Amino acid sequence: METMHDKFAIANALRETGTLLNLKGENAFKARAYLSGARALESAQLDIKLLIAEERLTELPGIGASLAAYIVELYNTGETKLLSHLREQLPPGVLELSRVEGLTLKRIEILHNELGIKTLDELEQACNEGRVRQIKGFGLRTEKALLKAIDASKASDSQTLLVDVLAAAEDLVSFMKAALKSDRIVLAGKARRWHETTDTICLVVESANSNRQAAFDAFKNFSQVTKVDVKNDDFMRVNLSLGKTAEMHLTDNLALGLIEHTGSKEHYQQLQKIAEKQKLTLAPGSLKKSSQTIEIESEADFYSALKLPLIPPELREGEEEIALAKKGAFADLIEIGHIQGMTHCHSTFSDGRHSIEQMARAAEKMGMKYITLTDHSPNAHYAGGLDLERLKEQWEEIDRVQELVKLRILKGTECDILADGKLDYPDHILDKFDIVVASIHSRYKQNAKQMTKRLLRGLKDKHFKVWGHPLGRLVLRRDPIPVDVEKLLDAVAESRLAIEINGDPHRLDLEPRWSKMAKERGLRFVISTDAHAMSELQNLKFGIHLARRAGITKTDVLNTLPVEQFKAFVKAK
Repeated sequence: METMHDKFAIANALRETGTLLNLKGENAFKARAYLSGARALESAQLDIKLLIAEERLTELPGIGASLAAYIVELYNTGETKLLSHLREQLPPGVLELSRVEGLTLKRIEILHNELGIKTLDELEQACNEGRVRQIKGFGLRTEKALLKAIDASKASDSQTLLVDVLAAAEDLVSFMKAALKSDRIVLAGKARRWHETTDTICLVVESANSNRQAAFDAFKNFSQVTKVDVKNDDFMRVNLSLGKTAEMHLTDNLALGLIEHTGSKEHYQQLQKIAEKQKLTLAPGSLKKSSQTIEIESEADFYSALKLPLIPPELREGEEEIALAKKGAFADLIEIGHIQGMTHCHSTFSDGRHSIEQMARAAEKMGMKYITLTDHSPNAHYAGGLDLERLKEQWEEIDRVQELVKLRILKGTECDILADGKLDYPDHILDKFDIVVASIHSRYKQNAKQMTKRLLRGLKDKHFKVWGHPLGRLVLRRDPIPVDVEKLLDAVAESRLAIEINGDPHRLDLEPRWSKMAKERGLRFVISTDAHAMSELQNLKFGIHLARRAGITKTDVLNTLPVEQFKAFVKAK
């Protein structure tokens, strides 16, 4: 029987186990344990053989005795009874096919039984040949939707969610700082600009010529490196587990290295042109006037040398940020410290994982002055939406917890916008909420005309005060809803309501281009966490940086206001 001595192969087997358990609908916590174990094993600095020989697997975060035994079984035999059983029960290719939006386990089984499909390429070929539409329950419409979803799946394979990139980058930066005994190592590239996805972790490392070999040696010895791809005098690119790529740029000057490798190529070229007009020479690692080197100790020093205000990393896209910065547009850009209230939060009353008291205390610990509890409305039955009886119980619990904490707890709802545009509670109930976040959670297949009409009707309801995750996208999983965004923004401008910038790292909705248009119309925003657990209150940072990419300032954001002013804006009148 074949053994499995490579930690990445074992991690992949753990990940496969967790994913297959999820697909079967098994216990979510059990499935999550295998996925967490895979990440912990990939990040382990010690050799897998040593960890097993010394019985130290349980020292890794999230690996208990049973998971350690599972890893040992994989190491010794290359398989486990559980994984073999899951593979036998589920159709071949289920892991690959399950990434296609719209393909449930039941549909994958039908495709395999009817057409023998077990790969993405086979599914694409069957769709193109018109064979899928002939299966009962599929049809031409489904076939076209699958082709679109296959294209999206292939495009997303090269991209990684920002939240996952940041987690891997944190481990890599910490490792490099310890290895080189230096703090002059910073994450750059798209991740520093807080793009929703990226295909590369980009590090800038300040290193003198004499120390560069040490930097190269450390970088390639990081525990998740599977292969060195490219290396030259000041650059190395490596492949990491899970298909990610990391690159390291060595520089004599950290600030100038960050200028070169944080912003887009277009932004850097614009800076070079400005430098040329001022008879400055901007080259990698240096800024000179004639033959004299200008001392640059920070990025602010650099922009100042070009007679520009500091342009924040999130805005360095090569669009109109330089002209706007000259006008002072980013002087009061939103910061996490400006936020006074945690908005759009769920509890165990619907689909949250922590109680109202736990959520309130966690928000209070973060320094918040208020929190809005917005559990789901009845139509969201899959998420434990609250009927009137449960809503009454929730309000009673909020009143009880309010006696125990100093921060204000506002009674709210994330209310479904139904297919016809109506809100999912009767008016006499909606009147009683402190805040109504109105969102779409169903009937995503309506066309643009239907969806726009649906939202326009909803916007006219006086209770509709915050438009939740407006375009309903799930990054790399679901496209934004088809809708006339500009028409809706014009309608919002005529109403007294706010648009949510959703910090859930799987949503990150609205995209900056739409938030910019909303800001141009004078609209106000709420930056939310969409938290379903205490830990997800940390989603706030994703919402903040998403807003900064659109140039959103403190005065644009409602939950920078004290509680009474905030409540006055979002309460239906």
